[in-house]
Amino acid sequence: MGAKWSAEAPPRPPHRRWGLAGLALLPAALACAENPGEVQLPADPRSIACDLPAEFLASSPVGRNGVPALEDPEFVAADPLPQNAYLRDDDRVLGVFLDDRPLAVPHNILWYHEIVNLNRGGRRIAVTYCPLTGSSLGFDRAGVRGDSFGVSGFLFMNNLIMYNRGRPESFWPQMFGEARCGADPGRRLARIPLFEMSWLAWKTLYPETRVVSSEANISRNYAVNPYGDYESLGNEAFLYPNMPPPDRRRPAKERVLGLPSAGPEESGIAFPFLALEEQEGSWTTVETRWRGMRVVIFWSDRRAGGGAFRPLHPVTGEALSFRADPLREIVDEASGSQWSIAGEAIGGEMAGLRLEAVADAHVAFWGAWAAFHPETRLWEG
Repeated sequence: MGAKWSAEAPPRPPHRRWGLAGLALLPAALACAENPGEVQLPADPRSIACDLPAEFLASSPVGRNGVPALEDPEFVAADPLPQNAYLRDDDRVLGVFLDDRPLAVPHNILWYHEIVNLNRGGRRIAVTYCPLTGSSLGFDRAGVRGDSFGVSGFLFMNNLIMYNRGRPESFWPQMFGEARCGADPGRRLARIPLFEMSWLAWKTLYPETRVVSSEANISRNYAVNPYGDYESLGNEAFLYPNMPPPDRRRPAKERVLGLPSAGPEESGIAFPFLALEEQEGSWTTVETRWRGMRVVIFWSDRRAGGGAFRPLHPVTGEALSFRADPLREIVDEASGSQWSIAGEAIGGEMAGLRLEAVADAHVAFWGAWAAFHPETRLWEG
């Protein structure tokens, strides 16, 4: 059976663009505030050029650094977790490889911190998650002024706006991955692939993984989601009303694995979690074309996640084809090797090889994805 695609959403009208000085404070307070009620605007907002529609900008009452980014937190072994009892098997984590070593940054940590700046072996990266848009992205911080990101307290369409800690400052909406206000307008950050899945899935695939310790901040109870049922499918509302008209093709809080648009010439593609779960069997592969190249999606109900990869032999560059196998998860047709949803061969003659991950692919709530990519195509099985 061929894939089903929904009709594209109607185009959105253009919006006025103002500077950060036009932001209005909203009364709602985030449960994770470091200094509730304290709001710090940039030293001179009038000096900051900003290319964002003003009606979708907001400022949270917690202010700059009210949600404190973490700098090189302690990582501990996955088993046992004597001081990390906050993490349950079905909690979601962001897996990342640094120097070929697997690390896990749980949503539980990122509910309270949103940005984790990591420095390993000469690499400078930021693992980021916005609880309001459900979006998880990794960035290379090389060359960023100040070499570190913080949480600005500003939001664009409910999405985290990061700021670089050096002078002069720029403001970086997370889902754009580029500076839209300040000193470096239009500068894009290189992406780092993240693999989002359940904690049980990640530590099963990589038992040697290390994970952020609960000692990251002793004033937080990382076992408790401060946003309550905000991300439940029955809750269609975003915390702030500064959003475009909703795209009703999927529930607003359904997670999608998305391939971003490449400007007006090519729309993005969204793969809804529920549509993937509806496929026969526990493992699914979907091949598509994006930005002129073949891309394959690996998905697992059991792992509660998946990833996007270039289906090319990691050594020879030969084109590969994949299929879901009820007994061996995902296999390639050429060698019959078994592959994980993190794009690694875990059995057969290719064991130990990894596919090239599509770094731009990431997970977000459908309502946020559709707002940032209004012309997106929607895969429906």
